[in-house]
Amino acid sequence: MKCPRCGGEIPAFDLKPNCKHCGVNILFYTQQSQLALDAKRTELEAAAARMVIARIKMNFIGGKLQIARIVLTVLAAAALLVPFGSVRFTVPYFTQTFSAGLIGFIQAFQSGFLMQLPSFLNSALLSRQTLAAVIPTAFLLLCAVLDVLLLAALLLGFLNLTRSARFARGASLVGAILCAAAQIVQLLLCVRTPKTPLAAASVGFGALAAAVIYAALFFLNRALLKGGLQPQYRENDPRRKELLRQVRAGEVSLDTLPLPIFESEQEREERLHALEEALRAEEEGREE
Repeated sequence: MKCPRCGGEIPAFDLKPNCKHCGVNILFYTQQSQLALDAKRTELEAAAARMVIARIKMNFIGGKLQIARIVLTVLAAAALLVPFGSVRFTVPYFTQTFSAGLIGFIQAFQSGFLMQLPSFLNSALLSRQTLAAVIPTAFLLLCAVLDVLLLAALLLGFLNLTRSARFARGASLVGAILCAAAQIVQLLLCVRTPKTPLAAASVGFGALAAAVIYAALFFLNRALLKGGLQPQYRENDPRRKELLRQVRAGEVSLDTLPLPIFESEQEREERLHALEEALRAEEEGREE
């Protein structure tokens, strides 16, 4: 066994609490050294945690634009509840209205009617009207995928604020184009598809509403990128985080670092003030 302070060799049968070479209390010195290491590690890890919290605040409540982005992202998903279009089928012993909206899609899936649409497409009498249901549904599903991606970009945006806003800007532009195309296609299908006693197609305005929301999301994310998404970090926290990475990679040893590792003037004043308060409380406790 070696002394943790001077490195002197201590025999195994020597049970004295003090080193015979330098006289230090081995147990006390070891505990004190371990506490210092824990304090250094805590300083670095707390800085990394504060930086994550700062990014989360900037991503969700950093300003009015961030709050508006949350609202519009939710509204973009809610817009899919409004039908893009609908078709009513009336055949002998069977009447069914298919709505190309999220609720109508789920209801058609639960009732099994969704699985019957391919047979309607092959029908000579109902194929054109069925297209007026299938095509807007395809646009609806594409927009649903985009909404999931937009929601994921919003929730995980704190990992990389700029990249998240860029992705949301591009996805919302694609969504606006898709929904505008869906509205135009549905209008053309309803105009060119004849209404018969067996089937009749009608236009919905869910695609138009979604296109407006996607367009608003596009301009909002562009404004966020233009204004910058720079969270406010505490002084020296980025340096602490980089040093923590080096410590974890084994490039730097905690033993070689001072305590505190980094300290600004404000932090020094806060530490001294906390120490004074602790000493004052201790003196008051002794007087009592």
